[in-house]
Amino acid sequence: MRNTYSLYETKARLSAIVRMVREGNTVVVTLHGEPVVEIRPIESHGSGLKARMDELADRGVLVRSAQLPQLSSTVVRKPGALKRFLAERD
Repeated sequence: MRNTYSLYETKARLSAIVRMVREGNTVVVTLHGEPVVEIRPIESHGSGLKARMDELADRGVLVRSAQLPQLSSTVVRKPGALKRFLAERD
């Protein structure tokens, strides 16, 4: 089976192309004869956010900060905000 399809063919055969990719094949999509998109299987990245962030940092996509900023857990709430909001709408 061929692994290069025009954009028109890709739209018409998307289900079959997804099946091919799930089997491990890579498909190239062309536009006016020029390759523009590659559809390939997603690589397994282990489980969890830490494993994914480590993988992205290794690839240079993510730059880790020396220290993560601390997020404030305090939220300022003004009593009656909903009442004021609804009153201003009228």
